[in-house]
Amino acid sequence: MIRPHHFNVLARLLHWAMAVAIFAMLFVGAGMVVSLQYRAQLLALHRPLGMAILLLAIVRLVNRLTRPTPPLPADLPSIQKFAAHASHWLLYALMLAMPLIGWAMLSAGGYPIPLFGAVHLPAILPHSPVVYGFLRPLHGALAYLLFLTILGHLGAALFHAWVRRDEVFGQMAKGDPR
Repeated sequence: MIRPHHFNVLARLLHWAMAVAIFAMLFVGAGMVVSLQYRAQLLALHRPLGMAILLLAIVRLVNRLTRPTPPLPADLPSIQKFAAHASHWLLYALMLAMPLIGWAMLSAGGYPIPLFGAVHLPAILPHSPVVYGFLRPLHGALAYLLFLTILGHLGAALFHAWVRRDEVFGQMAKGDPR
């Protein structure tokens, strides 16, 4: 299989759209924790944004599994190649798990799950205070893990752009000029 020099257009579009959505989601989630005054409005934004991220993550994962990706630089140390692959798969896992856990948490808590207007999500778990009590802190802990993983991803991207000055950053930041 011939590997491209850049990620395909859909991959780049989804990457940047999801970057904006996930950063917004992290700030909305943090705001929900510290603000009683705006909690209802933030929660009303948090649920549909989470479902949008879930849907985009599924599309992104299908695209990733069916389309070849650019190779990492041949001179990149093995440990850095491993870290790159592991962190990418961790990001995919978290982009899928976070909305599903949030949905399951609300279901177990017996809360309605309105998206917008009269559109509500069905419960995916039966009402269970015990399960809710497990999922709620898990959702928060995974949000911190997602934030830390994103910081690592951003740091690695900037390392490739500013220190190594290789094409890794450009593979996602711009299209193939050929």
